[in-house]
Amino acid sequence: MSDPTNRILDHNKIEQKINRMAYQIYEDHYDQKEIIVAGIADNGFRLAELICEKLKEIAPFKIKLESLKVNKKNPLAEEIEHSIADKDLKNKCIIVVDDVLNSGKTLIYGLNSFLKAPLKKLSVAVLVHRSHSRFPVQADYIGMSLSTTLQEHIEVDFSKKGDYAAYLS
Repeated sequence: MSDPTNRILDHNKIEQKINRMAYQIYEDHYDQKEIIVAGIADNGFRLAELICEKLKEIAPFKIKLESLKVNKKNPLAEEIEHSIADKDLKNKCIIVVDDVLNSGKTLIYGLNSFLKAPLKKLSVAVLVHRSHSRFPVQADYIGMSLSTTLQEHIEVDFSKKGDYAAYLS
């Protein structure tokens, strides 16, 4: 685990950011009957679960949680998997969730997997945006923006319930 002195987000701050993102998503989709929240495995999916939990408390519309599997190191090496049939995506609002937006590579390939169907809206939510975009991906819902050097790394830890954290190393 990362050094606790390099903690950039503690549990309470992460919860606050998740709550704020959930309310923003609700405000942007208040007139929908259903939205799909697709989390990129592993930490992106955990963040998506937490956002969905909050959305279910505040939003009247149906929320579908889905998993999106992308090989983060080499997205073209394997088929990108999501658990939604293309026919079920028609005219849906989809929010793709990941823990950290670094270069945008993982997200752009993940987003591309949904473009085979005519969507109503496709959005991105991230806990931490690092501002090192090499790909044309912008997050619509951001927990925290942080300027870092290319040598620095951000690690989000959702492993201990009630003690989530994000570290800069």
